[in-house]
Amino acid sequence: MRLLRHLFAPSARRLFPPARLDAITAAIAEGELSHSGEVMFAVEADLPLAALLRGVGARERAEQAFASLRTWDTRANNGVLIYLLLADHAIEIVADRGLQGRVSPAQWREVCRRMEEQLRAGHAEVAALAGVRAVSELLAEHFPRIDGVADEDELPNRPQLLG
Repeated sequence: MRLLRHLFAPSARRLFPPARLDAITAAIAEGELSHSGEVMFAVEADLPLAALLRGVGARERAEQAFASLRTWDTRANNGVLIYLLLADHAIEIVADRGLQGRVSPAQWREVCRRMEEQLRAGHAEVAALAGVRAVSELLAEHFPRIDGVADEDELPNRPQLLG
């Protein structure tokens, strides 16, 4: 069953066309004005056959994306990846070690739950924007932007379409 879902997964490019990517990019940039963290958004339609045969799950794949996109590579170790795997209807949030002990797993799950509701309703852009805003709120709580302190935009704000 999972193999079929991946073979016939919806297109990430169709679900997230340029205008939608622009809206998500703007939301990430706007959110980052309130905190010193870094937010990345990545979407993957399906997994490669070899990964499926090895039993790679959405969480493992999100952690791989976190590493390959270098989301961990921030000065304050406060990067966060919001990852969607369309074929598995999965949303994963991977946060860098600077957020451990600050944001609970329940808080991350709540962000995912809110996004899932919107995705099930067919509102991909609303889901993505809600996730970005919720992650930015959590980052602003724990890593607020400090007036007068320069904050470099360390990671790209443009969503990453993987695969």
